[in-house]
Amino acid sequence: MRVFVLAGEASGDRLGAAAMQGLKTLVPDVTFDGIGGGAMQAEGLTSRFPMEELSVMGLAEVLPRVPQLKRRIAQTVQWVLETKPDVLLTIDSPDFSLRVARRVREHSDIRCVHYVAPTVWAWRAGRAAKMAKHVDQVLALFPFEPPYMEAEGLRCDFVGHPVVTEPVPGADDIAAFRAAEGLGDAPLLLVLPGSRRGEVSRLAPVFGEALRPVLKRHPEMRVVVPAAAGVAGAVIEAVRSWPGDPLVLDPRGLTDAEAGARKRAAFAAAEAALAASGTVSLELASTATPMVIAYDMNWLTWQIASRMVRLDSVTLVNLVSKEKAIPEFIGPACRPEPVSKALLTLVDDPAARAAQHEAMRLTMDALGRRDDPPGLRAARAILDGLGRAVV
Repeated sequence: MRVFVLAGEASGDRLGAAAMQGLKTLVPDVTFDGIGGGAMQAEGLTSRFPMEELSVMGLAEVLPRVPQLKRRIAQTVQWVLETKPDVLLTIDSPDFSLRVARRVREHSDIRCVHYVAPTVWAWRAGRAAKMAKHVDQVLALFPFEPPYMEAEGLRCDFVGHPVVTEPVPGADDIAAFRAAEGLGDAPLLLVLPGSRRGEVSRLAPVFGEALRPVLKRHPEMRVVVPAAAGVAGAVIEAVRSWPGDPLVLDPRGLTDAEAGARKRAAFAAAEAALAASGTVSLELASTATPMVIAYDMNWLTWQIASRMVRLDSVTLVNLVSKEKAIPEFIGPACRPEPVSKALLTLVDDPAARAAQHEAMRLTMDALGRRDDPPGLRAARAILDGLGRAVV
């Protein structure tokens, strides 16, 4: 069996590696070709070109790189058509991977499977209909996604979210983290102001002011700020004006495994967290850390987004659990006073924390914590779509 697999960023590389591992378990003679990063290469892929060429193609950088992107799309399509794999597996990065899938479909009947469903449940519902013209099957991370894809005639398999495979720190891990950082037995409040510079610059002032009433009532509490490597310097600078002498966890100089283990230990050690909206809410849920979610954006983006988004909650724990246990303050509501009040309620009210713990348990179960790993489930779905017997 031959699989041509494409990933364009670190999260897709991890998903691809897990799916490759699953396929090797079920089909020992499977071979791989395509584009991927270190995780996929560790599973046997020789990348046709460095994945990082695609990883840097964000919104700010895309225009000057359009010629390079077009050239790589054309090359990749040609490689797929020449090698004639049993399946083309594209992973996220829709600006690249779905263009490749569309052109491959125009010139062949190679089966195309896309891993990570577009967020049509939140906005731009028409993307599902466009995908259905050149994608045969979608592998979804969330259990509520398949109906949106299937409504457009697309096969969609829910295979679980990779967050459920992250190890949950135990008491020894938490104790070792506290000792290493000199935190003693102090209660911990996590603050996560985002992983992009724009997020940090907008949210850090609001988050810092929101902390003042909390620390005034709980002066013994320590503030811990896990920073993403790309914005660690900006975070260190931003928290200088915050109260409570925040401890910034800077991942620079650590391996990904070391940084991830330290961050998970910090999550598990904390009494509560204030975090930017995003997948971090699932990471916090995986360690049962109660949270308040807040997010702001510039005025024009808010005007557009508030008209396009079709949801009454943006927090993934609320969406997956179908509970509204996680308080969220988005756009104009992202102000210090209401955020601070919500944090104080969370810190002071055991019932509020218990309600969140139940919602987080429901979320982790719904995302597949009790099932086979997502990579193995993805492999089974791919093989089933090909009509192959699945063990």
